Amino acid sequence: MAEQIDPRTVPRGRHAPPLEVRLTVQRRRLFEAAAAVFARVGYAEASAEAISREAGMSKATFYEHFANKVECILALFDEAATEVMRGMAGAVTEDGGSYEDRIRANVGSFLEILTQYPDSAQTVLVEIIGAGPRAAERRDAILDLFAEGLLRDNARMAERIGAPRFASKDDAFAIVGAIVELVSRQLRTGVPTDVRQLEPVIERLIFGLLRLPAS
Repeated sequence: MAEQIDPRTVPRGRHAPPLEVRLTVQRRRLFEAAAAVFARVGYAEASAEAISREAGMSKATFYEHFANKVECILALFDEAATEVMRGMAGAVTEDGGSYEDRIRANVGSFLEILTQYPDSAQTVLVEIIGAGPRAAERRDAILDLFAEGLLRDNARMAERIGAPRFASKDDAFAIVGAIVELVSRQLRTGVPTDVRQLEPVIERLIFGLLRLPAS
């Protein structure tokens, strides 16, 4: 999701940057274009030609980076997931603050990233569902990875400061799944009007599951 180079200002001719830089810029432009097209028309109606046109590039360039639109959305999904994890990791510090503060920082960072990149959010949380079995497997794997991270962080904080612990990994996965569904609904329907309005709901969900005794 993050951009370091403005693709519109990359020089051409003898002043052109090295091939690796050009390919990175091309890929970034294609990711941005793909997210916009997928969000606007849906995965089923999107095409390599439409994505290339959105990026201001040739269809041949698209195929230099991706075999087809499935590979494109999978690569975009992986890129977005990495950026979300990086953003959330940077939102908290190991020292100081309560576990509640740590959770609030992570939730706030997650929702802020979605706000900054609405097309990517729409693509990786909504349109990915219609991209076939490989996409479904990748989505499940990423959600499982987020659940693992939530469980691991919870165990570390429980050991350090006595934070309440999840009863099982299923608890953590249930939270991740519920968050994804809440956000997906907001992206599909526009309710609530701003995805950041879901922050207190998500916090109550996490804190409630941590504090309620198992039956």
